Amino acid sequence: MSSFLQKRSTHHPFANPYALSPRFSSSSQRPISIFSRSGLIILLSLMVFLGVLLPWTGMPQFMFQNTASSLSKWRDYTLPEAVSFVAKNGTVIVCAVSQPYLPFLNNWLISIARQKHHDKVLVVAEDYATLYKVNEKWPGHAVLVPPAPDSQTAHKFGSQGFFNFTSRRPRHLLHILELGYNVMYNDVDMVWLADPFPYLEGNHDVYFTDDMAVVKPLNHSHDLPPPGKKGRTYICSCMIFLRPTDGAKLVMKKWIEELQAQPWSKAKKANDQPAFNWALNKTAGQVDLYLLPQAAFPTGGLYFKNQTWVQETKGTHVIIHNNYITGFEKKIKRFREFGLWLLDDHVLESPLGRL
Repeated sequence: MSSFLQKRSTHHPFANPYALSPRFSSSSQRPISIFSRSGLIILLSLMVFLGVLLPWTGMPQFMFQNTASSLSKWRDYTLPEAVSFVAKNGTVIVCAVSQPYLPFLNNWLISIARQKHHDKVLVVAEDYATLYKVNEKWPGHAVLVPPAPDSQTAHKFGSQGFFNFTSRRPRHLLHILELGYNVMYNDVDMVWLADPFPYLEGNHDVYFTDDMAVVKPLNHSHDLPPPGKKGRTYICSCMIFLRPTDGAKLVMKKWIEELQAQPWSKAKKANDQPAFNWALNKTAGQVDLYLLPQAAFPTGGLYFKNQTWVQETKGTHVIIHNNYITGFEKKIKRFREFGLWLLDDHVLESPLGRL
């Protein structure tokens, strides 16, 4: 885009504004007041020129120099640079976002800001519009790892675009692990009610949550659950914490392999979660895995649909996931019904502010 702007006319449109009307030549000795009839005519003429003619003739290049250089800067911004910039105490919180999800990103960020962890958030932008918007509002907190997926299809659950979008996730996470950082991954249709980091007990390789809505005992095991009817577990790939260990890297590599072995098709319409579960199941004997407590990290199929359980476990919830439902409007409506759509009244608490 910068090369295009450099070809635009460099003619300064304000060089001789009074030439718009022959009545106001340099030979005139009478001063012109902006409040006089003549001054108002000149002002109106300038407004017409700027608003109507200028878009057709092109703005001068100097007015775009800062914008063009800024866009170029973020286009060349790399994942290692971004992680180094945002990481705190060796840890980074990562999400992957395309433009349609920006309201959910903002809502999620408000909840994280309340827990004082927003400074370590890195947004992996999946289109250039998201990259530029986030870095315009919050410089350095967004990066795009090329090539960018098709932003028009990436948000449609079950589509090939959605599969392509989510299947990039383990590559991003593996890269961050290889750089030596702890990394927490969240989908942005989540809300933090409390600080999750105290729950990351011990020094396990991979921490995760169960996506099953069946109620577990409060003192349930933290081991990988037994496989379900499809021969695999039903762990959620939307909330993961990884330490930069060989075990965590092995799971990410296996996840990538499983995605390659089970590509999207019109018949299967796969997403990344089954592949993540197969990766966990096939590496379980080699990796230190830790299931986070259900009461603190409930799936949406439990939290939004079992109010008896919600009341019984009140005060223990940490991160709420708005899954088991599809569609932007439906998700927003449900968040509002449960008082979790924070954008309505608290948008200025987000580091992005109003978008």
